[in-house]
Amino acid sequence: MWSAVFNRDEREDGVVALLRRVPVFNGLSRREIAMLGEISHCRTYEPGEYIFRKGQPGAAMFVVSRGLVRIVDHDLDGSGVELAQVEEEGFFGELALLDDAPRSASAQAVRSSEIHAFFRVDLENFLAGMPQAGLQVYRGLAHVIGERLRATNVQLLNI
Repeated sequence: MWSAVFNRDEREDGVVALLRRVPVFNGLSRREIAMLGEISHCRTYEPGEYIFRKGQPGAAMFVVSRGLVRIVDHDLDGSGVELAQVEEEGFFGELALLDDAPRSASAQAVRSSEIHAFFRVDLENFLAGMPQAGLQVYRGLAHVIGERLRATNVQLLNI
C-alpha cells in the first residue's frame, strides 16, 4: 500500500514523465520537474504548420510530446534545406533560453504534433527561486549545445 502512495513512477503525469527524459533537465528532482511541468504551455500543431520561423524573436524552448518536427533553413529563393528532424521526446529552440537573438532556422510540424513550450521569462522566474535547479538546467543546456556543436563540426568536415 505505502509503495503505491510514495512511488509515483507508474502514475507519473504525462508531462513530468516526458520532462524526466529531456537531457536539459537531467539532475532535477522529481519535485522540481513537476514544478517545471506547471509552467509549460502545450499546443497541438497540424502538418505543415510552423512552430516558429527563421528571424522571429527566440523566446522559448520546445519539447515534442507527440509527432515530428523538422528544422529547416530557407534560402533566398524560398526553398528549404532540412537541418534536422525532432521526434517524440526530442527538443529544439534551446538557444532562446540563453539569449535574445532571432531564430536561426524555422521549425515546422511534419505530422500532427503535441509540443510543450518553455518560455525564457517563465523559466528564469522559476529558477530565480531555485538556484541549484538553475545551475543544473544551465549545465544541461551547455552540455547539449556542446554536443550539437561537435556534431555540426563533424558534418562540416565531411562536406
